[in-house]
Amino acid sequence: MAQEPAAGEEYDYEGLPPNFSLAQNMVAGAFAGIAEHTVMYPIDAIKTRMQIINPTPSAVYNGIIQGGYRIATGEGILGLWRGMSSVIVGAGMLTMSLRGFEDPELTALQDLLTLSILPPTSGACATIASDAVMNPFDVIKQRMQIHNSGKLYKSMPDCLRYVYKTEGLSAFYVSYPTTLSMTVPFTALQFLAYESMSTSLNPTKAYDPVTHCTAGAVAGGFAAALTTPMDVIKTMLQTRGTATDSELRNVNGFVEGCKLLYRREGFRGFFKGARPRVVTTMPSTAICWSAYEACKAYFIRQNDSLI
Repeated sequence: MAQEPAAGEEYDYEGLPPNFSLAQNMVAGAFAGIAEHTVMYPIDAIKTRMQIINPTPSAVYNGIIQGGYRIATGEGILGLWRGMSSVIVGAGMLTMSLRGFEDPELTALQDLLTLSILPPTSGACATIASDAVMNPFDVIKQRMQIHNSGKLYKSMPDCLRYVYKTEGLSAFYVSYPTTLSMTVPFTALQFLAYESMSTSLNPTKAYDPVTHCTAGAVAGGFAAALTTPMDVIKTMLQTRGTATDSELRNVNGFVEGCKLLYRREGFRGFFKGARPRVVTTMPSTAICWSAYEACKAYFIRQNDSLI
């Protein structure tokens, strides 16, 4: 239940005010996650295809524009959104938990950690828990994003059944340690950069869409660039079941994936798809933080009007 603030009491917008409930914070987070992923999904699909090792000649993509054009003309414009249903189902769940942990006022650690450490630490804790649930959804998403996936799976449930039947439950979690090696530092770096930049640009911490958008974009791009190598290995592990290369199909972990990638493509291979990853992440995190802050501000106004 949302609590009413005491008469004359002021609260910091950037934190949860007394009249802002956990449920409302979670709704704001879910709205942010779905908005973020829906808008930028086509570029994410191109990034996935660019990261595939040893693709067929018809599935080689050299850039965002060329890749988008080839997919749209060869598979139809909706091919750029193939697998989107998996994101819709999962994004709300993931982001609700993420935002719930991120707000300092929702955790007892506030009394133990400094404000400079708390945002990245709480974000990392949320990511560890949420990725355990969300990893299968990401596997399904990437399987449906790859070239000619329509010949194997007609829908999200069909992809789920096919992967489970042919590869077993382990196929949904073989990339989990690698996912954590990427998302934990990504989340921590993003939260830390966002908190630092938004505080610097907006010392009063009042609702400011421009500040939230700018800080979110820069924070996301910064974190995405630094974690691209782990993302490439994650894609390798999550799509290995579709490979015709026996060595690639048998990769079982992050270290083995790194060795294979370096042997075949060198250091440069670890940054495959870096450009679309950053291009996707910057507006995505800008949209995500803007949507979250806007939804949060709306609930604050609504709650204030009822007092």
